Amino acid sequence: MTVETVLALAAVAVAIAALLAVLMAGQKGRADQMARLAQLAEVAERLSGAQTTLAGRMQQAQSDTNQRLDSLSKRLGDGLTEQTTRTGETLKVLHERLAVIDSAQKNITDLSQQMVSLQDILSNKQARGAFGEIQLNDLVSAALPASAFEFQATLSNGKRADCMLKLPNPPGSIVIDSKFPLESYSQLRNAETDADKVLASRAFSAAVITHIKAIAERYIVAGETAESALMFLPSEAVYAELHANFRNVVEEGFRRRVWIVSPTTLMATLNTVRAILRDVHMREQADVIQTEVGKMLEDVGRLDDRVGKLETHFDQAHRDIREIRISTDKVVKRGATIDGLQLGAGEEAPKVLPSSES
Repeated sequence: MTVETVLALAAVAVAIAALLAVLMAGQKGRADQMARLAQLAEVAERLSGAQTTLAGRMQQAQSDTNQRLDSLSKRLGDGLTEQTTRTGETLKVLHERLAVIDSAQKNITDLSQQMVSLQDILSNKQARGAFGEIQLNDLVSAALPASAFEFQATLSNGKRADCMLKLPNPPGSIVIDSKFPLESYSQLRNAETDADKVLASRAFSAAVITHIKAIAERYIVAGETAESALMFLPSEAVYAELHANFRNVVEEGFRRRVWIVSPTTLMATLNTVRAILRDVHMREQADVIQTEVGKMLEDVGRLDDRVGKLETHFDQAHRDIREIRISTDKVVKRGATIDGLQLGAGEEAPKVLPSSES
């Protein structure tokens, strides 16, 4: 029910009440009744005016309320749209970051599997030996030409070397053997008490010295190889541990002419070997170069003779051209003399004296 309806009902109720009061008063004077009716009419008119004013105000208030509700609804809609857009962008960025995290997680998983595989490889002696040989092959193949080395070379004593560098005498071919004493090194690194460290150090030292003796006995053959050999350790950590804390082992290698090398020091050694091979190759080619230089000097001498002959021909041609120019000049002068003769009637022609031929 609207406000206008309520006001109308109130006005009707007031009119009915006034009418009842008039009827109940039945005996009063006519003048009083007219006065009251006039008052009732005036009240009714005021109520009608108030009703109209109130209806206008209510309509204006409802219009303002509707406008505010529309504005609020629009703001809420715009806010929700903007928030939805931001939420979408945030979710997109979050999705991209999750994709990066998934990729990193996959890489970590793959790396973990590779580490487990590497650990399995290093835990097996044969696989660990193959790992060292492969690393040795890669280093040698990258540093030297194919003619300068041989893998799995068999010596005259029946021993097979991991790699043999073919060098001229001296020093001769040098054998490289790959060794990886991982068990004793791991025990040394994992030792916690002083007693365990002492035992592990002795085991590590004994293992490396055993390898040094084996290499010296198997791969240093008089008249076939150089007087020394190389023991390749495919781990910089093991090499550093030896030179830092096991000087006696390194000195034992010196005494037996077995030089211990790591991937880094082996690469430096191979670069030196490559320089030696280049120098040897240049010495082998010295005779050929000398012969070719002699032939080249002979060619230069013949060229000089031919240039001299050509120069003689040029001089003769120059003299011939000079003489031709002299004859040409004389012909031109004779022509000019003839052209200057003026023969008239009764005139004698001038005498032209003969000139000597050149």
